[in-house]
Amino acid sequence: MKVTVHAVGRMKAGPERELAERYFERFARSGPAIGLEFTGVVETVESRAQTATERRREEGRALQAQRQIGSALVLLDERGRDLGSEDFAGRLGLFRDEGRRAMIIAIGGADGHDQSLRDQADLVLSLGAMTWPHQLVRIMLGEQLYRAATILAGHPYHRA
Repeated sequence: MKVTVHAVGRMKAGPERELAERYFERFARSGPAIGLEFTGVVETVESRAQTATERRREEGRALQAQRQIGSALVLLDERGRDLGSEDFAGRLGLFRDEGRRAMIIAIGGADGHDQSLRDQADLVLSLGAMTWPHQLVRIMLGEQLYRAATILAGHPYHRA
């Protein structure tokens, strides 16, 4: 299953980007052995629309343009489900085992995700009730994808 991260906004050069890239690279190296192929991070420009509703709608359309029919859609949202690492790994494995050919994990813009996307999502996931800067979200997501791959592979990186 191809795994793509879709992020609204651009990540500037610096230590946060380097750390996120390090975890995404680890995931890219470990994923193929368990049927997960990392296709990269797709960045889209933040909408400049007048209202938050219009911005969410425009950013959602950009995500929909990237989405393949039948792909799993996971949205990161502070109001989403709070899963542990093993449960997250299990969900990735389930999407893969159901025969999903692709999955998009979406990091929304400053205004969050449009309701139409939330209605279509296979999983709305929270990284905790706190609000996190997008740079840290990318790092945490990259690490959790790598951790999920190690869990699914039975590797000792994750010790409960």
